[in-house]
This record gives sequence, structure tokens and C-alpha cells, in this order.
Amino acid sequence: MDAYAHVLEALRENDFRRLRAYVPEPNSKFSSWLIVVVRRLVRDHQRARYGRSRSEKPEYKDAQQARRHLEDLVADRLDPDELAVNPEMGPDAHVRRSELVAAVKNAIKQLDRADRLLLALRFENELPVMEIARLMQLPSVFHVYRRLGRALERVRRMLADRGIEGPEP
Repeated sequence: MDAYAHVLEALRENDFRRLRAYVPEPNSKFSSWLIVVVRRLVRDHQRARYGRSRSEKPEYKDAQQARRHLEDLVADRLDPDELAVNPEMGPDAHVRRSELVAAVKNAIKQLDRADRLLLALRFENELPVMEIARLMQLPSVFHVYRRLGRALERVRRMLADRGIEGPEP
């Protein structure tokens, strides 16, 4: 899928410059020309991702194959923003953060259905409080704020019961 997306982006560049570069010839078809162009773009994508093969020797090919497998296994799971170095967070920060997220989700699941809907409308859908009051048939925006406050306080208490006191993992 990465190569496919790369090909589509490359074909769209500069107002479809590559596609407009096609010159019809009597002995060739557009589809044949396009296959060659796509093959070259895919090869460029693979070289950018995995590097060029430097040698035909088996030991070098094995090392390159191992790097390729490592790239395939690791690269898709890492978010570059998560790799930012923060000296205050240890190497297990990612694990602690995922545990914190799981604890928050579990606490929210324990709320009643109306409070879960209220939290989803406010924080996931980012609806204005006035719209939430209308959708949930609450008399005013103040009722929405009070109910939000109570639901969030219940979530905080459930997290505190599990030993979670703050937002940092």
C-alpha cells in the first residue's frame, strides 16, 4: 500500500507532469508505457525505504534482507512524534501511556450510557455545549457543564482508586 500511495502521489505531482509526458507512438500503447513508469516509481520507493543493493554476494544480500524485514516489522508501528526525546520520561513511557489510556477507557465504560454519550459528544465529536444540550434534551448549557463535571469527577475517582493521580504516565 505504501508503494501504491507513492505511485499515486508521484503521478499527481506538478499537475500530472509524468502522465502528460507520454508521447503516443505507433508501435507502443499507453498501458505499456504506464507499466514502465509505475515499475520505476515502485523501484524508487523501495530504494528510498530499504536502500540500494551494494553487492551481489550472498552475505551482503542476507544482511540487506534482514534489514528489510526489520524495516517492515518496525517502521509501520512507530510514530515519529512518539520518538521525540523527553529526558523526564523513561524508556517505558510508551507502555505506561498505553496502560493509562486503557485505564481511562475502562473507567469510562463503567459510566452509565447517558454520561458516556455526553463525553463522546463533547470530547470525541467536539460538539458545542449548546448543541449537546439540544441533542440530549437538557434545559440549558449549565446542565451540560454540571453533568460533564460529575461524569469527569467519577472517572477521576475510579482512576484514583487504581492509583492513578495525574495525566502523566
